[in-house]
Amino acid sequence: MVPLWIAHVLFWILLLIGASEIGRRGCAVYVGLWLIGYVGSSWLTGGLLFVSYVAVLDIALVLHVFQGDVRIR
Repeated sequence: MVPLWIAHVLFWILLLIGASEIGRRGCAVYVGLWLIGYVGSSWLTGGLLFVSYVAVLDIALVLHVFQGDVRIR
């Protein structure tokens, strides 16, 4: 249950941080992909795959917002 909340919180935080960088259309695309994953995973697998799906969206957002990997020092 904790990974689900971590992935969701990070997704929405990254979306807010990157809103000015990726624009309204980019935000709409990511929210649309999130909605498709939410509806699709609950319909197909009962929601078990949704955590992995949101984690992949988080990775895509990090790469899109920061134009590459984030260096950890």
